[in-house]
Amino acid sequence: MGTTQLASVPEPKYWHLKTVLSDALDSEFAVGEILPNERELAARFGVARATLRQALEQLELEGRLQRRRGVGTTVAPPRVGVAVTDPGQAWPGAGDTADTWQPVDSGAAVPPAAVARLLHLEPDAEVHVVRRTRMSHGQPLAAELLYIPAASVPGLGAVDTPGGDGHARAVLRELRRLDLEGQDQAVELGSARADDAKALDRLPGAPVLVVTTRYYAQGRTAAVGVATYRADTCRLTFAETGPLGGTSQR
Repeated sequence: MGTTQLASVPEPKYWHLKTVLSDALDSEFAVGEILPNERELAARFGVARATLRQALEQLELEGRLQRRRGVGTTVAPPRVGVAVTDPGQAWPGAGDTADTWQPVDSGAAVPPAAVARLLHLEPDAEVHVVRRTRMSHGQPLAAELLYIPAASVPGLGAVDTPGGDGHARAVLRELRRLDLEGQDQAVELGSARADDAKALDRLPGAPVLVVTTRYYAQGRTAAVGVATYRADTCRLTFAETGPLGGTSQR
């Protein structure tokens, strides 16, 4: 890890230092290796320790570093590749395994205004909300809320299930009775809300990737899923699903 001249760089010093450190992590350090202490790094790069801490904090937010109590700052493993789309375009809950989505609970609630618009519902209309988490090797990768109007699960009232994950599974089973016509997705950068941060073992405000999925059946939007992925530990991959049968016009 060499030194670099920072005084003439117009961007913030900590940001340029972050770039230099990131390059060094790729070329000079192995996964799990402990970085030199802050005093050594600050002296090597000729920066104040406050500037160094800003750079290290940014690299931690981006998932390049991990700070472990009693150990120090170590190089984080590569992000986990997470397939977002299914080439077969299945309903949520179809084919889930222990390493993918797991239902947590379900209940009735008024969806956010943006979701209500996607579902073509009145702003105060309640829907079924299924909460799921996505795990990999025992670690949380994502938390999701599925918003399902009553019209999409007309037989649910006849299903006798307990609350919690049992009711969530019942809602998903009823949803899968519809013939899925297609789906589309949008991805945006966001910040973890309190509930999502707790589910993902992150601090509120941590960077996340928000994937919104619309599921189409019977010529309308039958359900909307809003999944929040940890931006520091995963990268999203998308299958080539091809045309969605005209859903872009909905």
